[in-house]
Amino acid sequence: MTAPLLDVTDLRTTFRAEGRAARAVDGISFTVAPEETVGLVGESGCGKSVTALSIMRLIRPPGVIEAGSRITFESRDLLALPEREMRAIRGARIAMVFQEPMTSLNPVLTIGAQVAEVVRVHSGASKKEARVRAIATLESVGLPESAARARDYPHHLSGGMRQRVMIAMAIIMRPALLIADEPTTALDVTTQSQILGTLAELQSSMRMSVLLITHDLGIVAERAQRVIVMYAGQIVEEAPVGELFRAPRHPYSRALLAAVPRLGAPRERLEAIPGQVPSADAWPAGCRFRARCPHAFDRCTTEPPLYDLGGGHRSRCHLDVAASA
Repeated sequence: MTAPLLDVTDLRTTFRAEGRAARAVDGISFTVAPEETVGLVGESGCGKSVTALSIMRLIRPPGVIEAGSRITFESRDLLALPEREMRAIRGARIAMVFQEPMTSLNPVLTIGAQVAEVVRVHSGASKKEARVRAIATLESVGLPESAARARDYPHHLSGGMRQRVMIAMAIIMRPALLIADEPTTALDVTTQSQILGTLAELQSSMRMSVLLITHDLGIVAERAQRVIVMYAGQIVEEAPVGELFRAPRHPYSRALLAAVPRLGAPRERLEAIPGQVPSADAWPAGCRFRARCPHAFDRCTTEPPLYDLGGGHRSRCHLDVAASA
C-alpha cells in the first residue's frame, strides 16, 4: 500500500488572547495520497483555513499548534523542522493558493517580478532565468499575453487573472502538494470553471496532490476523489466522494447537501441550516452539532467519536451506532 504524501494526526491549533483560548482546530486526523484530490468542506468558522495554515506552518502568535499534533509530509515531521528547513519546503514541495489574491499579491511589484521571486528564492536562478520561467508559467496557467502582463501590477488585472497569477506562483516549482483555499471565491461562474479546469490540467500534467478547501459541494463532486466534512473544529464525516453524495451519514453533511440548489427542484426556497457555527472559544459539550440537529437525542450530550463505517467512510454521529444496536 502506497504511503500517504501528507499525514495529519491529532492536529490541534489554538489561539489565546486576553485570557481566553479558542481551539479553532480540535484533534483532526486525515491523509492525502500521492496524486489524490481531497475536498475539505464546511461552513465559515469550521476550521478549514486554519487547517491549511497549520500544514504550511503559517500560524503566528497568538496562535499555536499544540504539542502532540503531528504533520508528516514526504515522511518528514513538519512540526519538528527548523524554520529554515520549513521555508525550503514551503512554496517548493507544498504550495498554497490563497482565497483573496488582491490581498496576497504585493501591490507595488509587477506580477512577473512576484512569480520570478519564487524561482530565485527556491532555485537560486538568475534574474533573467527566473523571469523567462515566470513568463512561461504564466502562459501555462492561461494568462493571455503573459509576456506583456508580466509587466503589469495586480490592480491592472481582473479577479480571474489575479487568481491565475496566484496559481502560477504556487505551481512554478512543481510542488508535490497544492493547497487551494477557496480558489474560486468571488469569481463569476464562467471564470470559476476555467480556473478549476486549469488546476485539473496542471494536476494531471505535474502529478500533484491537491487539498481543495471550499464551501461549494458542486466543486467537490466534480473534482475530488474523497471528501472531508468539518464542523466546529472537528471532522464530522469522511468518505469517498461518490459515497458521501449518495449516502451521507452525518446530519450536518445531509444538511449541507440539502442546501445545494438543484435545477428543476420543486421547492421555491433553499433549505437552510438553523442556527450558526458556535464560537471556537466556547465549543458546546457533547455533539457540537446537537443544537442545530433535528435528530438529536439523549446520547448526543456525550461527545461522539469518529465511527469507522467501513470502506473509508467515517462519521461522528451516535445515530450510526444507535441504528445498528
